[in-house]
Amino acid sequence: MKAIRRFTVRPVLPEPLRPLSDLARNLRWSWHPETRELFRSVDPDGWRAAGGDPVRVLGSVPAGRLAELARDEQFLARLSAASADLDDYLSGDRWYQQQSSGGGEAAELPAAIAYFSPEFGVTAALPQYSGGLGILAGDHLKSASDLGVPLIGVGLLYRHGYFRQSLSRDGWQQEHYPLLDPNELPVTLLRQPDDTPVRVHLALPGGRSLYAHIWVARVGRVPLLMLDSDVEENGPSERDVTDRLYGGGSEHRLLQEMLLGIGGVRAVRAYCALTGHAAPEVFHTNEGHAGFLGLERIRELQQDGTEFDAALEAVRAGTVFTTHTPVPAGIDRFDRHLVARHFGEGAELPAVDTDRILALGRETYPGGDPNVFNMAVMGLRLAQRANGVSTLHGAVSREMFAGLWPGFDPEEVPITSITNGVHAPTWVAPEVRALGARQIGAERAEEALSVGGSLRWDSVTDIPGADIWELRRDLREQLVIEVRTRLRASWRERGAGSAELGWIDGVLDPDVLTIGFARRVPSYKRLTLMLRDRERLTRLLLDPDRPVQIVVAGKAHPADDGGKRLVRELVRFSDDPRVRHRIVFLPDYGMGMAQKLYPGCDVWLNNPLRPLEACGTSGMKAALNGCLNLSVLDGWWDEWFQPDFGWAIPTADGHGLDEDRRDDLEAGALYELIEQRVAPRFYDRDADGLPERWIEMVRSTLADLGPKVLAGRMVREYVERLYAPAAHAHRALDVPGAAELAAWKTRVRTAWPQVAVDHVEVDEASGVAELGATLGLRVRVALGELTPEDVEVQAVAGRVDTSDRLADAQSVPLKPAGGPDQQGRWVYEGPLTLDRTGPFGYTVRILPTHRLLPAGADLGLVALPTEATGEGAGVLMR
Repeated sequence: MKAIRRFTVRPVLPEPLRPLSDLARNLRWSWHPETRELFRSVDPDGWRAAGGDPVRVLGSVPAGRLAELARDEQFLARLSAASADLDDYLSGDRWYQQQSSGGGEAAELPAAIAYFSPEFGVTAALPQYSGGLGILAGDHLKSASDLGVPLIGVGLLYRHGYFRQSLSRDGWQQEHYPLLDPNELPVTLLRQPDDTPVRVHLALPGGRSLYAHIWVARVGRVPLLMLDSDVEENGPSERDVTDRLYGGGSEHRLLQEMLLGIGGVRAVRAYCALTGHAAPEVFHTNEGHAGFLGLERIRELQQDGTEFDAALEAVRAGTVFTTHTPVPAGIDRFDRHLVARHFGEGAELPAVDTDRILALGRETYPGGDPNVFNMAVMGLRLAQRANGVSTLHGAVSREMFAGLWPGFDPEEVPITSITNGVHAPTWVAPEVRALGARQIGAERAEEALSVGGSLRWDSVTDIPGADIWELRRDLREQLVIEVRTRLRASWRERGAGSAELGWIDGVLDPDVLTIGFARRVPSYKRLTLMLRDRERLTRLLLDPDRPVQIVVAGKAHPADDGGKRLVRELVRFSDDPRVRHRIVFLPDYGMGMAQKLYPGCDVWLNNPLRPLEACGTSGMKAALNGCLNLSVLDGWWDEWFQPDFGWAIPTADGHGLDEDRRDDLEAGALYELIEQRVAPRFYDRDADGLPERWIEMVRSTLADLGPKVLAGRMVREYVERLYAPAAHAHRALDVPGAAELAAWKTRVRTAWPQVAVDHVEVDEASGVAELGATLGLRVRVALGELTPEDVEVQAVAGRVDTSDRLADAQSVPLKPAGGPDQQGRWVYEGPLTLDRTGPFGYTVRILPTHRLLPAGADLGLVALPTEATGEGAGVLMR
């Protein structure tokens, strides 16, 4: 029989155990071992059955057991200590507060930051993530909490989350969408003082409405607000807006993103008003999905009487936009007519001009489609500061979006980079943490994992090699047990009976070199590159002296049949009785599996198409556990690779190669590395049976990569390089300042067609000069209706290639010499030092400048010498 109604019955905790409820409701337990151990001791069997979820444990523990614990003095002492520790964590000063108390530049730190993301991977107990973007967002919140950064997270609560994955008998991916009941999750409904739920409201076309409740998860010190449209006031289609992560068609996705951005700002305002939390000065958009938040903030200012242009400048000043995609195909784009229908009269934001909204998302660059609304383009136009997520990805992003800044070389496009990091307390295995604590003390080890910086990660070099190797084998053995358990469950789901599964007891070996590969399965990540030469791979797996074993996991998007075919291809190979004890595919990859997989592998494999991996943080998590990386030089590995702690897979970057030939070459390079370098180093043992050279690489991985890959380092960079400058700009661009800047921009754009470089003179006529010599430049410019206060005239110099393109260029400002001549031309002068040898060139240009402008390229306006005159051509030196 099926129940006609479902509800949750909560246990009544005895008074001495009441602190358990607060500990369970704050997700700090997900990265705090002592709290997890406390809940494990409440009901060890229930803890395992609940997948390590304290809320579910407390919901199922028998009343008799609770009464027993309420009388257990030892347990109550542990509970009191854990509760006091959480109170201290939530209220004590941390890194951010120490910066704020310093005065000076620290005074520019924002009072609060709102961080918007479509997904958050905080813990497996709150499955609101699909992959790297969500895990990164969850790590950002947790590290912000550890550092004391006053962040508010904003997302959606998906009633089905992302899909659960299983396999059919023939290896085809199957999706399942279990219903999530918020009452069984570690979240709390935001309520008014009279106990009624807080609602946000969006107006939809045709007089419809979209309502949403706000669920709050406590991520340490950080509140995470999640909007839920499954409320009674909505019609059936509106209730389903937050049904699935990345589900539905275009309009469904558009409504999700409107609710996230517009509804998210309204949720933040309601939360701050109810709780007294400081209002955010900085809004951080994690990818374009939440870009509509800028429109809602413009509406707020217009409601107070601010004109659109001034409101736009004020909003841009306090907005940070992070792009995570290295390809245009990864960006959300909507039909402009669909967007227009959802804004304006009779819909949402009626006071904001719809044409101005559409202009923000218009692809105005060459090759852009005028009929689509591009969320990343809008995100960039609504943010004064933008970044990619690795150094290489920053360069790729500047190239990809360069068309929004015509006249500027890609390297001058105002998109910087902050390389992602991972939250070490979440991803470091307890055994690795314990080894570090034994070496430098528990308190210093915790600080090293959460804050990083200049703390002594190099102390790992003092750990005896035997201890490191014993730890690595222990973690490998744990992985073997985990794999066998999951593999047996998977085969039963595929229809196998117990009598068929005896072979699983021999799957993997705790003494064999173990390679891990786990991630989403889009084609560019090349799940099946390892299968290009199956016989060669088989020989690697079955080598009698230096065998290799591989653990693979990954999900293809439900609509991606190509990705599903890749999964099936890998599964069918791993089903082969010849090799199935050496290579396995584990379905339903998620946080719970990952936390076992990263520590247990010896090598982490990553072989994307370069440069399509924006960052690739899975290898960082593996590295923090002493796992070595074997990867294409892409994302973070391109930035930090050294032979001391891993291997770089050579890539076939030549033009003209077809895909098959490229993949054959790179797969061959992968096999060669494993055969000739990776496996020999793992199996080369000294007299004590230790692979000393391998252990040294583990030491180098921990000591050198450890501090770099931390999310604590990443969040500190966001604070210092983006959040603090954005807060400063936000304060400078109050309503009068924003109106001033908007009016100035309008005047400059109107006058710019008359701005020109009229003539360039140089006091050195020869094409060859000596290093260190100085050229005197004299430039005549036309400024039209503008004045020298509105512009900066620059000499730009650097190396030149065979087509006279400048590279590694540096700019030098020139100064006006007197007033305008009779034709209204101005003369600018200045020296140009020849500071490098070889082919060298210069040009001159005019840029708009204003004290409130964040960068010279901000307006996308530049005046250059006309190529027809030949003026500004290069000067050559040897």
